[in-house]
Amino acid sequence: MNKDTSQWEKAQEGRELENRCWEYLKPVLEELHKKVDRRLVKTLLDLVLVILMHRNRNSGLLLSELGDHLLGGEHGPAGVKRIASLLHSHRWRSGLIVKYLWGRGNEKVKELKEQKEEIYVIWDESVLEKSESLQAERLCAVRSSKAARLKRIKPGYFNPPGGRPIFVPGFNWLQLLVTGMKGTPVLAHLSWWTTRGKKASTKREMEAKILRKVARLWGRKVVHLWDRGFAGSPWTTLALDHQLRFIVRWNIRYHLVGPDGCKQEGWKIARAKRSWDHRMVWDARRRCKRETGIIAFPVHLPEDERPLFLVVSRPGTGRKPWYLLTSEPVHTPEQAWNLVFAYARRWQIEMSLRFTKCEMAFESPRLLAWQARLKFLLIASLAYAFLLSLLPNTDCLFRLISTFCHRTGKWSQEISAPLYRLRLALSRLWLLFRPHSLPALTSG
Repeated sequence: MNKDTSQWEKAQEGRELENRCWEYLKPVLEELHKKVDRRLVKTLLDLVLVILMHRNRNSGLLLSELGDHLLGGEHGPAGVKRIASLLHSHRWRSGLIVKYLWGRGNEKVKELKEQKEEIYVIWDESVLEKSESLQAERLCAVRSSKAARLKRIKPGYFNPPGGRPIFVPGFNWLQLLVTGMKGTPVLAHLSWWTTRGKKASTKREMEAKILRKVARLWGRKVVHLWDRGFAGSPWTTLALDHQLRFIVRWNIRYHLVGPDGCKQEGWKIARAKRSWDHRMVWDARRRCKRETGIIAFPVHLPEDERPLFLVVSRPGTGRKPWYLLTSEPVHTPEQAWNLVFAYARRWQIEMSLRFTKCEMAFESPRLLAWQARLKFLLIASLAYAFLLSLLPNTDCLFRLISTFCHRTGKWSQEISAPLYRLRLALSRLWLLFRPHSLPALTSG
């Protein structure tokens, strides 16, 4: 009796999560239904569920596999045809999903504003590497991070490769997250572009386009967090022209005008200056505390006299300091610490990119048409965004993980990787109790 009750509770939980997924995607499905047949609308919902159930590190986003999981057995080719019909339909565009993600980001901004919390928009750029592809539309040369990892010198191995960076076919990628000082981030935007062909554009053109959109949407309500890839006078001047609040990690070799009026490299401004304050700060990556110093200086760009501040965080011997250029006023150690801790939240987007590349297999689709590939990646992004939406519900999260993805190892208990275990637990639950919206599987 107890066993039957337990199975019934698990089935109810699976149905509840299925309904939650449907409610999350309801705005997208309603907009899509205005443009295409209801069968394609159902295919999109089913595809998101199948990606959550069967997408893992050993199985990529391949239409043949997903189609087989969708209908199963001898009906696998029909499942592939359903997905292909959805992706290649000319009646809807990828902008439908992009608009929905912007809406989710806007809701997060309003929520944090009502809670009177600081709002951060985290930017990061990456690439999709398609090293073995040549025929896909809009391929361009991208710098391979995989090759860079393989070229690192490892102790005990001889003839390490050297030379210039390796470039492979691929696509450029930009992603934005909206988050507060704590809590779960929300996926606000994803875009891919090429630097070759008729649709070629530069990185700064694409980023400036998104910057103008963000400035219209949120203005000075949010603080933008940028890494060193965005550092430089042109981008900083553009942000100042739009009157945006920002924190950018400055390249130490780039010049600034310091308090003494001299133009010099950023690191020289803070040289031989004693820190304002010291704190023991937790290093989450290496799981230890480090005594960290802080100091700030009023500065401005060599080409622009609008006031800025350079905040320097010194984590101690053997660790490189952070040089953070910001439009926020910094006159006290407390203000400087707040900016350093805010910039540390940028690690959220690094984990997001790693999850989408590894766990969601964003680099695996084998579609030649650009629009079909874009739609496929954005549909997979909906699956990822839904997983993020489950994280705030801690009761459901812990119950699901402890039941279907229990781990007893020391590493698993100490390392925080809820998304990976959540996706696996959700997959096992829905494999045990198949969602009602999916067609019943038939044997081959």
